[in-house]
Amino acid sequence: MGSIDAAERTTTGWAARDPSGILSPYTYSLRNTGPEDVYIRVLFCGICHSDLHQIKNDLGQSNYPMVAGHEVVGEVLEVGSDVAEHRAGDIVGVGLLVGCCRNCSPCKSDIEQYCNKKIWTYNDVYSDGKPTQGGFSGELVVDKKFVVKIPEGMAAEQAAPLLCAGVTIYSPLSHFGLKKAGLRGGILGLGGVGHMGVKIAKAMGHHVTVISSSDKKREEALEHLGADDYLISSDEDQMKAAADSLDYIIDTVPVGHPLEPYLSLLRLDGKLVLLGVINTPLQFITPLVMLGRKVITGSFIGSMKETKEMLDFCKEKGLSSQIEIVKMDYINTALERLEKNDVRYRFVVDVAGSKLN
Repeated sequence: MGSIDAAERTTTGWAARDPSGILSPYTYSLRNTGPEDVYIRVLFCGICHSDLHQIKNDLGQSNYPMVAGHEVVGEVLEVGSDVAEHRAGDIVGVGLLVGCCRNCSPCKSDIEQYCNKKIWTYNDVYSDGKPTQGGFSGELVVDKKFVVKIPEGMAAEQAAPLLCAGVTIYSPLSHFGLKKAGLRGGILGLGGVGHMGVKIAKAMGHHVTVISSSDKKREEALEHLGADDYLISSDEDQMKAAADSLDYIIDTVPVGHPLEPYLSLLRLDGKLVLLGVINTPLQFITPLVMLGRKVITGSFIGSMKETKEMLDFCKEKGLSSQIEIVKMDYINTALERLEKNDVRYRFVVDVAGSKLN
C-alpha cells in the first residue's frame, strides 16, 4: 500500500515487461497528491481486450514495464486542496484517460476523448514526464476531471466494466441519435462490449438482434441477455432474409473481418459503428454504401460527461455487467482465456482482495 506523506509514495502493480504479455509484480513511485488530484485505492479493475493489444505490442506502440488496466473502481484515500467533487471514502471510477490539453475544440466541447494530446491511463507519459500506469495496481493518483463517482448502491465490481465497455456502447447510441425507442439494432460480437450493447440497447427500447458467426451463443443471447433475435452470419439464407432490416449495427469484433455481409443488413441511412481495435485494413465495395446512403463510422469510448450519464442510466434501469471475478495471481490465465474468448463476459480483478507482491 502507498503511504500519505511527503516521502516518495510507492505502489505495486502487475506489469508486462515485454511483448510476451506476461504480468508480474512491479513496484514503482506515484506522485504526491496535487491540488487537483485524487489519490485512490484500487478495489476492482476490469480486463478489456485492448489490454491484450497493449501488453503484447499488437499496435507497435507499447512501452515497458507496463501496468495495464483501465476499468478501475476504487476508494478515495485523499483529495487535493482544489477538489470539491470527491472526498475520502467515496467510491469512484477511472476509465481509459487521465489527461487532455483542455484547450482544443474537442476539449472545449466536452468530448475530451478526441483530444490529440489526450493522456492514456497507462502506456503513456503524464504531464510531469513520468510514465502512466494503470489499474492492475494497489493505488492511482488521478486528475479530478477523469474521476467519476460511482452511483450509490451500484456494486463496485459491477461498475468496473461499465467504465469502458458500458460507455463505449452508450456514446455512439447517444451521439448518432440512436437512443429513441422503437429502433432495430444489431450487435455484432457478443463479448465484453457486445453483451453490454444488448443490455443498454434493450433498456432504450430497441429490438435487438445479436449477430454471431456460429450458433453457440444463441441461448445466452436470447435467454440470458434478452436479445430479440439471433442471426448467424455464416448462414446465407438467414442473412438474405434479414437484409435491409436494421437501423444500426454496433460492430464490436476486435479482429479483421469483411464488412459487406453486415452492410447488406442495414436499411436506408443505416449506420455501421466500428468499435473493435483492429490493426489490419477492412474492406467493402462502395455500392453497398452508396445505394443505401449508409454510413460506416467509428466511436471511441466516451466523454466524462457521457460516462456519468451512462452510469446514471444503468443505475436507473438496473443494468449490470456479467462478470467473472478473479484474483491478481490468476491474471495471466485470465488474459490467455480472454484471447480465446473464453469468458462470459468480462473478467474483473479483485485487486484489494489480492496479494500484489
